[in-house]
Amino acid sequence: MNMIRFLLRRALRAALVLLGVSVLAFILLDLAPGDYFQQMRLNPQIAPETVAALRAEYGLDQPLALAYARWLRSVSRGELGYSFAYNRPVWPLLKTRLANTLILTTTALAAAWSLAIPLGVWMAFRAGGCEDRVAGFGSAFLLATPEVLIALGLMALALRTGWLPAGGMHALGLREARGAKAAGDLALHLFLPALALVAGTLPVLLRHVRAAMLEVLGAPFIRAARGHGVPRLRLLFRHALPAAANPLVSLFGLSMGVLASGSLVVEAVTGWPGVGPLLLEAILERDPQVVVAVVLSSTLFLVAGSIVADALLYIADPRIRGSAA
Repeated sequence: MNMIRFLLRRALRAALVLLGVSVLAFILLDLAPGDYFQQMRLNPQIAPETVAALRAEYGLDQPLALAYARWLRSVSRGELGYSFAYNRPVWPLLKTRLANTLILTTTALAAAWSLAIPLGVWMAFRAGGCEDRVAGFGSAFLLATPEVLIALGLMALALRTGWLPAGGMHALGLREARGAKAAGDLALHLFLPALALVAGTLPVLLRHVRAAMLEVLGAPFIRAARGHGVPRLRLLFRHALPAAANPLVSLFGLSMGVLASGSLVVEAVTGWPGVGPLLLEAILERDPQVVVAVVLSSTLFLVAGSIVADALLYIADPRIRGSAA
């Protein structure tokens, strides 16, 4: 029961964050110059009255507060606003893109943590050694390289070598296919954008895992375990790693949201049909309610990751359960 109350408080805070982000997004988009019908005004074949009628039909002539209230009504109907460019509600456009983004970010999240934990533990165990310095230099290099540059480099490599498909989610003839062949084709198309995300995220995870393990490896109980002849792997993964879990659990939850938000740029560069290309199209087309929906979905990923981290910490740390009670 205490855990339910704990998570409900977190969910209430998340709802307030989403509401604040939606208000801020509306204000900033309203302050931006121009709108969807600006190009029509420049066309001498379209009468100004026609443009004014279209603006009135879509509510662009209303004050910001009324436009926001109209958008909230559409949210209550499950539409998330209306797209001017596609002439349809936003949610049907967004839901398929969100599913594709989740496929990409879930794959990248699993791969990044599968690499970060053993490598970070090994770097901590070999702290100060040649291997640790080489791995630290490599992670610093990746950390200083923007994800967009990593994605562009991988795209150039794919185009030059032809080893991997450069863009998209399926080959043209396999869009409606099922079974192992379709899964293999999806994996081929997924590899490049997932690798770009992993390369951008892995250095941060490595540094946190290494730092958490270094703090634990100097603890008295680890020295005592060494003195009793506990094997190295068991010492590291059965004794030290669980003791270092708290900061890593928090980082795991936050990395979920960070990866989902950071994937927008990688998707746009690699042509993965997620919410990233949709956001870019909406900005270029000046389709404001699509922009608001994508921004909200990215914020939702972040707050969901934070709630997951809080839930895992609540389960793992009795001190948090005591404070919540």
